[in-house]
Amino acid sequence: MKPAPEQNTPLLVRAPATTANLGPGFDCLGMALGLWNELEVLPAAAGRPRTPAVEVLGEGAGELAADGDNLVYRSMAFLFSEAGREMPPLRLRCHNQIPLKRGLGSSAAAIAGGLVAANALCGQAFDAKSLLEMAATLEGHPDNVAAAVLGGFQLVVSMELRSGEERRLYTAPIGIPADLHAVLFIPEFRMATSEARAVLPASYSREDAVFNMGRAALLVAGLATNHLEYLSIGTQDRLHQPYRQKLFPAMKLLFQAARDAGALGVFLSGSGSTVLALTKGREMTVAYEMAEAARQAGVVGEVKITQPTAKGAHVVGES
Repeated sequence: MKPAPEQNTPLLVRAPATTANLGPGFDCLGMALGLWNELEVLPAAAGRPRTPAVEVLGEGAGELAADGDNLVYRSMAFLFSEAGREMPPLRLRCHNQIPLKRGLGSSAAAIAGGLVAANALCGQAFDAKSLLEMAATLEGHPDNVAAAVLGGFQLVVSMELRSGEERRLYTAPIGIPADLHAVLFIPEFRMATSEARAVLPASYSREDAVFNMGRAALLVAGLATNHLEYLSIGTQDRLHQPYRQKLFPAMKLLFQAARDAGALGVFLSGSGSTVLALTKGREMTVAYEMAEAARQAGVVGEVKITQPTAKGAHVVGES
């Protein structure tokens, strides 16, 4: 194994929140959002042991691991191993803005940020495609990590070329209108991905499969061609949201409030619990009406307004 590269100056990496599925694109559509986690990679203090030191600030402080079990650290260690290099002693400081277990890709951001940081320390040993393959391996599914690594709106397909071989990822970027906004209602309660997947059925009817295929295609076409009038129908879904409503009964009320206030489309972000409305104007009205619907339903949460971002995880520079 090669010696670890010297790390004498701080490194700052930003990784975006992501939304997946966007309604009908179950496990194959992901979009990066302008809500960021920041990772500072610092030289280890002189005389300190090689024990990993991770400081978590903001979301997940006092909850996420502060040692070698931290997902950011594990992602960095994974890339060093793939590069055949010894990971140097480092200190990590994670400034987290992305809420945990709310369907906004907090784990994808941790993985993408860690991989990009480690890749920078290894002299950019891997290209973006390789980083995405590693990220999907660590995350277990590719939709959030595709957007977190590559940025923008990504269509991602996982395919096994021959039986027994590793799966290969195919990605296609989809254009996003510059003036598109995302209004997020982020409930205080969490929905773990494992729980949200457990409520899904083992099989679906042909009618429901056709319903989703058509709407996913319409959604992609609407965004790519700036025909935003397609989004109301293009964000409809029958494969996961109706079943996940059992975990979040007020979800439909927030959907209706967003539509009535002028949202172009609305959906459960990832596996939830965040509800995301796509807008072009009337952002404050949509935000207010979603929050009011939640209040009347007894759901505590907060509203954030942001935009999709073309940037994935990236090195900012010295902190």
